[in-house]
Amino acid sequence: MATLAKQVIKAARRAYAKKYVFLGVYSFVLFFALVMLQELGVAPYQLVDARGMAPIVIDRSEEIRVPADAVGQKPLRIEIPKVGIEASVNNPESTDIAVLDDALLSGTVRYPTSATLGEEGNVVIFGHSSHLPVVHNQAFKAFNDIEKLVEGDTIIVYGETYRYIYAVETVEQADANSDLIPLAVEGSKLTLSTCDTFRAKSARFVVTATLVLTEAV
Repeated sequence: MATLAKQVIKAARRAYAKKYVFLGVYSFVLFFALVMLQELGVAPYQLVDARGMAPIVIDRSEEIRVPADAVGQKPLRIEIPKVGIEASVNNPESTDIAVLDDALLSGTVRYPTSATLGEEGNVVIFGHSSHLPVVHNQAFKAFNDIEKLVEGDTIIVYGETYRYIYAVETVEQADANSDLIPLAVEGSKLTLSTCDTFRAKSARFVVTATLVLTEAV
C-alpha cells in the first residue's frame, strides 16, 4: 500500500511539473472533440465564433413563449455584438418627421406605430449610419455596419425588465422612396433600418430578425 501511495505521489508531482503541457493538450483535445460533435450536429451547444457570438439556428417547429409581463415593453437599448453596436432607443409618440429627426440626434428610434417588444407584429427601429472619417455626433453612426450582418447573427434589445434576443433572417439594400416596411407581420419580428442622410436614399439597409428568446434582467 505504501509503495502504491508513493507511486501516486510521484505521478502527481510529474503531472504538476508539466501542468501547462497537460492543460494545452487537454484544451486542444476538448476543442477538437467539440468541433467534431458540432460537425455531426450533436454538440451540446454551438461554438462561439471569432466575432464573439455563435450564430443562432432558428427552430421554427417550436413556438416562442413570451412571459405575460414581457409583452408590450418599449425598447430602451439595442446591442449587436458582431458589429460592435450599442445604442439607446428613443420612443417618441408622434410620427411627425421633425419629431423623429430630433429623436435621431440622440440615438436610434422605434417607429411609434410599430409593435412593442414581445407582442405579435414588427418592432421597427431605425437609426443613422455614416462612414465619414469625422462625425462629431456619434448618433449619426448608431447603425454603422448593420449591412455586414448575416443570417443567424444575434441582436439584443433591452426593455425595462427583460431582454429580447433576435436572430437575423435577412439583410437587404432598399430604397427609402419605394420600399415600405410592413408593420403587421406574423410572429414577433424586429426590423432595423438605416436612414443615411449623407448618401442617396437608395443606400438604406434593412435587417429583419425574429424573436428567439426572452430573458429577465
